Amino acid sequence: MGKLIIVPTPIGNLEDITFRAVRVLKEADLILAEDTRTTGKLCMHYEIRTPTRAYHMHNEHKASLQIVNELLGERTYALVSDAGTPGISDPAYLLIRECLAQNIEVECLPGATAFVPALIKSGLPASSFCFEGFLPHKKGRTKKLTALKEEERTMIFYESTHRIQKAVLQFCEFFGEDRRASVSRELTKIYEETINGTLGEIAAKMATHANLKGEFVIVVEGKN
Repeated sequence: MGKLIIVPTPIGNLEDITFRAVRVLKEADLILAEDTRTTGKLCMHYEIRTPTRAYHMHNEHKASLQIVNELLGERTYALVSDAGTPGISDPAYLLIRECLAQNIEVECLPGATAFVPALIKSGLPASSFCFEGFLPHKKGRTKKLTALKEEERTMIFYESTHRIQKAVLQFCEFFGEDRRASVSRELTKIYEETINGTLGEIAAKMATHANLKGEFVIVVEGKN
Protein backbone atom coordinates (compact mmCIF):
# COMPACT_ATOMS: atom_id res chain seq x y z
CA MET A 1 0.00 0.00 0.00
CA GLY A 2 1.26 3.46 -0.86
CA LYS A 3 1.27 6.71 1.07
CA LEU A 4 0.17 10.30 0.49
CA ILE A 5 2.25 12.96 2.24
CA ILE A 6 0.95 16.53 2.56
CA VAL A 7 3.93 18.89 2.32
CA PRO A 8 3.65 22.60 3.21
CA THR A 9 5.75 24.92 1.06
CA PRO A 10 6.94 28.51 1.68
CA ILE A 11 4.35 31.28 1.38
CA GLY A 12 7.02 33.62 0.02
CA ASN A 13 10.53 33.29 1.37
CA LEU A 14 12.04 30.06 0.03
CA GLU A 15 14.04 29.62 3.25
CA ASP A 16 10.80 28.86 5.10
CA ILE A 17 10.82 25.15 4.32
CA THR A 18 11.86 22.38 6.68
CA PHE A 19 14.73 19.96 6.14
CA ARG A 20 12.18 17.17 6.42
CA ALA A 21 9.98 18.66 3.68
CA VAL A 22 12.92 18.86 1.27
CA ARG A 23 13.87 15.25 2.04
CA VAL A 24 10.31 14.02 1.51
CA LEU A 25 10.03 15.85 -1.81
CA LYS A 26 13.31 14.30 -2.97
CA GLU A 27 12.35 10.78 -1.89
CA ALA A 28 8.75 10.76 -3.19
CA ASP A 29 7.89 8.91 -6.38
CA LEU A 30 5.84 11.88 -7.60
CA ILE A 31 4.98 15.43 -6.52
CA LEU A 32 1.36 16.47 -7.06
CA ALA A 33 1.50 20.23 -7.61
CA GLU A 34 -1.16 22.93 -7.86
CA ASP A 35 0.97 24.64 -10.53
CA THR A 36 3.94 22.63 -11.79
CA ARG A 37 5.70 25.83 -12.90
CA THR A 38 5.59 27.33 -9.41
CA THR A 39 6.67 24.07 -7.80
CA GLY A 40 9.38 23.76 -10.44
CA LYS A 41 11.06 26.91 -9.14
CA LEU A 42 11.09 25.50 -5.61
CA CYS A 43 12.45 22.17 -6.85
CA MET A 44 15.16 23.89 -8.85
CA HIS A 45 16.22 25.95 -5.82
CA TYR A 46 16.61 22.83 -3.65
CA GLU A 47 17.82 20.50 -6.42
CA ILE A 48 14.73 18.30 -6.16
CA ARG A 49 14.50 16.15 -9.27
CA THR A 50 11.28 14.29 -8.48
CA PRO A 51 8.77 14.39 -11.37
CA THR A 52 5.68 16.56 -10.92
CA ARG A 53 2.07 16.27 -12.04
CA ALA A 54 -0.68 18.90 -11.96
CA TYR A 55 -3.34 18.53 -9.26
CA HIS A 56 -5.59 21.57 -8.83
CA MET A 57 -9.17 22.71 -8.31
CA HIS A 58 -10.05 22.21 -11.99
CA ASN A 59 -9.03 18.55 -12.20
CA GLU A 60 -9.14 17.29 -8.60
CA HIS A 61 -12.43 15.36 -8.95
CA LYS A 62 -11.23 13.34 -11.93
CA ALA A 63 -7.58 13.12 -10.89
CA SER A 64 -8.26 11.94 -7.32
CA LEU A 65 -9.60 8.54 -8.41
CA GLN A 66 -6.64 7.93 -10.69
CA ILE A 67 -4.16 8.92 -8.00
CA VAL A 68 -5.82 6.65 -5.43
CA ASN A 69 -5.60 3.71 -7.84
CA GLU A 70 -1.88 4.38 -8.28
CA LEU A 71 -1.36 4.67 -4.52
CA LEU A 72 -2.91 1.25 -4.01
CA GLY A 73 0.47 0.07 -5.23
CA GLU A 74 3.66 0.66 -3.27
CA ARG A 75 4.12 4.28 -4.26
CA THR A 76 4.62 7.45 -2.21
CA TYR A 77 3.23 10.74 -3.52
CA ALA A 78 3.81 14.20 -2.06
CA LEU A 79 1.07 16.80 -2.41
CA VAL A 80 1.97 20.50 -2.46
CA SER A 81 0.13 23.74 -3.23
CA ASP A 82 1.63 26.90 -4.69
CA ALA A 83 2.21 28.23 -1.17
CA GLY A 84 1.42 27.14 2.36
CA THR A 85 -0.32 23.98 3.53
CA PRO A 86 -2.52 22.06 1.05
CA GLY A 87 -6.11 21.89 2.25
CA ILE A 88 -6.09 25.42 3.70
CA SER A 89 -7.99 27.20 0.90
CA ASP A 90 -6.16 24.93 -1.57
CA PRO A 91 -6.99 21.50 -3.08
CA ALA A 92 -6.38 18.45 -0.86
CA TYR A 93 -9.63 17.49 0.89
CA LEU A 94 -11.08 15.30 -1.88
CA LEU A 95 -7.87 13.34 -2.39
CA ILE A 96 -7.32 12.85 1.34
CA ARG A 97 -10.90 11.65 1.77
CA GLU A 98 -10.55 9.11 -1.04
CA CYS A 99 -7.22 7.86 0.30
CA LEU A 100 -8.64 7.32 3.77
CA ALA A 101 -11.64 5.50 2.30
CA GLN A 102 -9.20 3.06 0.67
CA ASN A 103 -7.08 2.72 3.83
CA ILE A 104 -4.16 4.49 2.18
CA GLU A 105 -1.92 6.13 4.76
CA VAL A 106 -2.01 9.93 4.82
CA GLU A 107 0.74 11.90 6.54
CA CYS A 108 0.85 15.69 6.97
CA LEU A 109 4.05 17.58 7.68
CA PRO A 110 3.95 20.78 9.78
CA GLY A 111 4.91 23.96 8.03
CA ALA A 112 4.00 27.35 6.60
CA THR A 113 0.44 28.68 6.66
CA ALA A 114 -0.25 32.36 5.95
CA PHE A 115 -2.90 32.99 8.58
CA VAL A 116 -0.70 32.03 11.55
CA PRO A 117 1.84 34.89 11.34
CA ALA A 118 -0.97 37.30 10.41
CA LEU A 119 -2.95 36.29 13.50
CA ILE A 120 0.02 36.58 15.84
CA LYS A 121 1.05 39.99 14.42
CA SER A 122 -2.49 41.34 14.75
CA GLY A 123 -2.32 41.58 18.53
CA LEU A 124 -5.86 40.18 18.69
CA PRO A 125 -6.83 37.20 20.89
CA ALA A 126 -5.43 33.96 19.46
CA SER A 127 -6.60 31.57 22.17
CA SER A 128 -9.80 30.99 20.20
CA PHE A 129 -10.42 31.98 16.58
CA CYS A 130 -12.29 30.95 13.44
CA PHE A 131 -10.76 30.68 9.99
CA GLU A 132 -13.16 31.70 7.22
CA GLY A 133 -10.75 31.73 4.27
CA PHE A 134 -12.14 33.35 1.11
CA LEU A 135 -15.70 34.61 1.46
CA PRO A 136 -18.15 33.93 -1.41
CA HIS A 137 -17.64 36.52 -4.14
CA LYS A 138 -21.34 37.16 -4.74
CA LYS A 139 -23.99 34.59 -3.83
CA GLY A 140 -24.09 34.00 -0.09
CA ARG A 141 -21.62 36.74 0.83
CA THR A 142 -24.15 39.02 2.56
CA LYS A 143 -25.69 36.08 4.40
CA LYS A 144 -22.29 34.94 5.62
CA LEU A 145 -21.25 38.40 6.84
CA THR A 146 -24.59 38.86 8.59
CA ALA A 147 -24.06 35.59 10.47
CA LEU A 148 -20.52 36.56 11.42
CA LYS A 149 -21.69 39.81 13.06
CA GLU A 150 -22.40 37.78 16.20
CA GLU A 151 -19.13 35.80 16.14
CA GLU A 152 -17.25 36.35 19.41
CA ARG A 153 -13.99 34.72 18.34
CA THR A 154 -11.25 36.43 16.34
CA MET A 155 -12.04 35.97 12.64
CA ILE A 156 -9.51 35.35 9.85
CA PHE A 157 -10.14 35.91 6.15
CA TYR A 158 -8.15 35.64 2.92
CA GLU A 159 -8.66 38.17 0.13
CA SER A 160 -7.19 38.98 -3.26
CA THR A 161 -5.66 42.21 -4.53
CA HIS A 162 -8.72 43.09 -6.61
CA ARG A 163 -11.24 42.79 -3.77
CA ILE A 164 -9.30 43.83 -0.67
CA GLN A 165 -10.55 47.43 -0.42
CA LYS A 166 -14.15 46.41 -1.07
CA ALA A 167 -13.84 43.68 1.57
CA VAL A 168 -12.59 46.10 4.24
CA LEU A 169 -15.45 48.50 3.48
CA GLN A 170 -17.95 45.64 3.78
CA PHE A 171 -16.44 44.67 7.12
CA CYS A 172 -16.92 48.28 8.27
CA GLU A 173 -20.56 48.02 7.22
CA PHE A 174 -21.32 44.69 8.89
CA PHE A 175 -18.99 44.71 11.90
CA GLY A 176 -18.75 48.44 12.59
CA GLU A 177 -15.91 50.88 11.95
CA ASP A 178 -14.73 50.69 15.57
CA ARG A 179 -13.99 46.95 15.44
CA ARG A 180 -10.27 46.29 15.80
CA ALA A 181 -8.58 44.55 12.89
CA SER A 182 -5.32 43.87 11.10
CA VAL A 183 -4.48 43.49 7.40
CA SER A 184 -1.27 41.76 6.33
CA ARG A 185 0.07 41.36 2.80
CA GLU A 186 3.10 39.79 1.15
CA LEU A 187 3.95 37.84 4.31
CA THR A 188 7.60 36.69 4.48
CA LYS A 189 8.39 38.63 1.28
CA ILE A 190 10.48 41.77 0.82
CA TYR A 191 7.44 44.10 0.80
CA GLU A 192 5.70 42.53 3.80
CA GLU A 193 3.33 44.99 5.44
CA THR A 194 0.79 44.89 8.26
CA ILE A 195 -1.76 47.60 9.06
CA ASN A 196 -3.30 47.50 12.54
CA GLY A 197 -6.13 49.64 13.87
CA THR A 198 -9.90 49.88 13.71
CA LEU A 199 -11.66 48.84 10.52
CA GLY A 200 -12.45 52.50 9.89
CA GLU A 201 -8.82 53.53 10.28
CA ILE A 202 -7.62 50.71 8.03
CA ALA A 203 -10.19 51.57 5.35
CA ALA A 204 -9.10 55.21 5.38
CA LYS A 205 -5.43 54.30 5.12
CA MET A 206 -6.01 51.82 2.31
CA ALA A 207 -8.05 54.36 0.36
CA THR A 208 -4.87 56.39 -0.10
CA HIS A 209 -3.09 53.41 -1.67
CA ALA A 210 -4.70 52.64 -5.01
CA ASN A 211 -2.26 49.94 -6.10
CA LEU A 212 -1.95 47.61 -3.14
CA LYS A 213 -0.76 44.24 -4.40
CA GLY A 214 -0.21 40.79 -2.98
CA GLU A 215 -2.16 38.15 -1.12
CA PHE A 216 -3.98 39.55 1.91
CA VAL A 217 -4.90 38.13 5.30
CA ILE A 218 -7.51 40.07 7.27
CA VAL A 219 -7.88 39.46 11.00
CA VAL A 220 -10.95 40.95 12.69
CA GLU A 221 -11.81 41.19 16.37
CA GLY A 222 -14.81 39.18 17.50
CA LYS A 223 -17.93 40.79 18.94
CA ASN A 224 -17.42 41.91 22.54
